[in-house]
Amino acid sequence: HRFYGESKPFGNDSYKSADTLGYLTSTQALADFAVLITSLKQNLSAVDAPVVVFGGSYGGMLASWFRLKYPHVAMGALASSAPILQFDDITPWSSFYDAVSQDFKSESLNCFSVIKAVWDVLDYRGSNDSGLLELSKTFRACKTVRFPSSLSNWLWTAFTYTAMVDYPTPANFMMNLPAYPVKEMCKIIDSFPVGADVVEKAFTAASLYYNYTGDQKCFEMEGGDDPHGLSGWGWQACTEMVMPMTVSNESMFPPSGFSYEEKSEGCFASYEVRPRMNWITTEYGGHVSFLSDFLMFTSEPS
Repeated sequence: HRFYGESKPFGNDSYKSADTLGYLTSTQALADFAVLITSLKQNLSAVDAPVVVFGGSYGGMLASWFRLKYPHVAMGALASSAPILQFDDITPWSSFYDAVSQDFKSESLNCFSVIKAVWDVLDYRGSNDSGLLELSKTFRACKTVRFPSSLSNWLWTAFTYTAMVDYPTPANFMMNLPAYPVKEMCKIIDSFPVGADVVEKAFTAASLYYNYTGDQKCFEMEGGDDPHGLSGWGWQACTEMVMPMTVSNESMFPPSGFSYEEKSEGCFASYEVRPRMNWITTEYGGHVSFLSDFLMFTSEPS
């Protein structure tokens, strides 16, 4: 995918400005795949070979959209965990974090409750310099953190990504993790004695995500690199991939809302661009009635 991994069309300047990042779009990526597949079939003397595209998460979205936009190139698509309904008003905005929270709650109510309680404790203890110093020691930060939000984001990422890759086998898609990592995280939290510090519990559980192999002596909480190569996603989320997400009171994360206006201002501050709020459903469709027709069309009997 252009702009991801080593596919940087402008080298180290690929993320420099909107002038270069403007070529990072899902439609351009789909066109790349169409050209690549067509070229490969010709080069391999397999022009008539049927093609099925595969993808997961954002890649799953691309797979489904590719089948929609290039039916003459691909005869089918397998899209796994593809949030093609996470746009406009198609699905409840709280659905993602509700699902993540349910993953932990289904393993252990205590685990869920500990994570739900830790955010307020972090804010309270991190409200002054001495508290941040102590929290930095607890979190084994490589440098003393300046903001309590840095610690919250570190935990938030660990719990969210672990739920996203809660596979039944060991895997290293995002990080090296054991089978059923959500279950393993909750086992860690539940193993603490009654009355143990809630921050210590949450930190130790989150460390499974960042340090399952045990080779990290300290953790970069602020100003770290981009270990997953996702630098371009911020741009896509600020141009076409506007997926409204909120956090409900039932979630284990702090409640929060979503505002298109705030999203627009944040994107302009970061990239000097305004989001195309409804572009995805304009370009690919998305409402249930449309998708039902599409799925019926693509599910013809063999």
